[in-house]
Amino acid sequence: MTRVMKLASGLGSDVHLVVDDQTGHWRLIAGADGELHDPEPTRAPGAEASADAAPVQAPVSAEAAPLEPSALATVTPIPAPALAPGAPATRARSTEQPALTEPEADQAEDEVAAQVAGEEPAGRAPRASFIVDERREPAAANGWRGFIARSTGLQVPASHAELNRRGHVQAVSQHWPGPRKIAIVNGKGGVGKTLTTAMLTAVFARHGGAGVLAWDNNDTRGTLGWRTEKGPHDATVQDLLPATTHLLSPGAQVSDLARFVHHQTGDKYDVLRSNPELLATKQRITRDDFDALHEVAAKYFRMVFFDSGNDESAPRWLRMIDHTDQLVVATTALGESAESGALLLEALTERDEHSANLARDAVVVVLQSEQNGTLADAQRIADGFTGIARAAVTIPFDRALHGGALRYDAVSTPTRNAWLAAGAAVAAGL
Repeated sequence: MTRVMKLASGLGSDVHLVVDDQTGHWRLIAGADGELHDPEPTRAPGAEASADAAPVQAPVSAEAAPLEPSALATVTPIPAPALAPGAPATRARSTEQPALTEPEADQAEDEVAAQVAGEEPAGRAPRASFIVDERREPAAANGWRGFIARSTGLQVPASHAELNRRGHVQAVSQHWPGPRKIAIVNGKGGVGKTLTTAMLTAVFARHGGAGVLAWDNNDTRGTLGWRTEKGPHDATVQDLLPATTHLLSPGAQVSDLARFVHHQTGDKYDVLRSNPELLATKQRITRDDFDALHEVAAKYFRMVFFDSGNDESAPRWLRMIDHTDQLVVATTALGESAESGALLLEALTERDEHSANLARDAVVVVLQSEQNGTLADAQRIADGFTGIARAAVTIPFDRALHGGALRYDAVSTPTRNAWLAAGAAVAAGL
């Protein structure tokens, strides 16, 4: 008890204590005021307070005598049910029960008939379910709160930041009915579209499981393949295109797709590469080509993330927008990058109704791309999208994201938490 009282005093808030022993299950509250309190006992719904019931116990000190179980327990008598006419005489009624009057017998007969018909007897309130949802929020796992919870075994509540993170993990772990497609866009190059594609795809694949694809929908030297893990082959989207008919046939299997996509063994998603070594004129994708590729992706993957490229006039870019469920605008904390993203959203609002809805519901990811910049700079850019997009999330600078392979577990904890928040914002639109 001394340890519990010290914990409550240190937290500055009440600590709820649960005691199980041979006499029963009791709840106590160790208050921040140094006193031990007894929570008010609960009463069964509809039960009247008994004249003999013990009053709620007044606060006692930690040194006071232990609480008596009888002071916490109440018993609600359950009336014996009426039996249907014609029941065996040996079970008709207890000798302590008075005989039913004729009106009472008629009412009992009506109630039995209603129960047989599956109806609720008139005048009787629905009974409460015996199934009680006893799920509780897990104790703190991080920081000093987590240390105390692990070392003492007490149910120390998680911090606001930890609860937020748990909510974000819950959001990105969901599975939706039917495939969901997310397009990462900005007409300006070098603003972090590929980086954002890889990180968001990793967030959903790591927490939600398999069936997530990152598609490099770029015919102007897309680099998603350069910055992600290569499989045991060199296949690109150009190799997949001739195989779409087979992959859409009833006899095709999910393992057949492994020869065309590159699995990320750490981040658990697959990459459909473009070929950055070819000129754009040699890897054009028509609207019909894109539709065939999209049909394959939608058949084999529950989520598809498009790294969109920079050519907003390309047929594959426009068709991507037609199939997109959630738009993500990637930008750095520089004015020209943000302006390009804002202009794109304005243009989409005038294209058609679907594009306008995507623009209004867009999520903006603002990268603190320069080490000498600040998160305040990124936040100013994010605030500038108020009223233009649904949400804007800032990502702190992280050296692991600048050059080389993009791996989710290589970034720092604050950066991972920021990407989780971005993923949760995306999930809210799905």
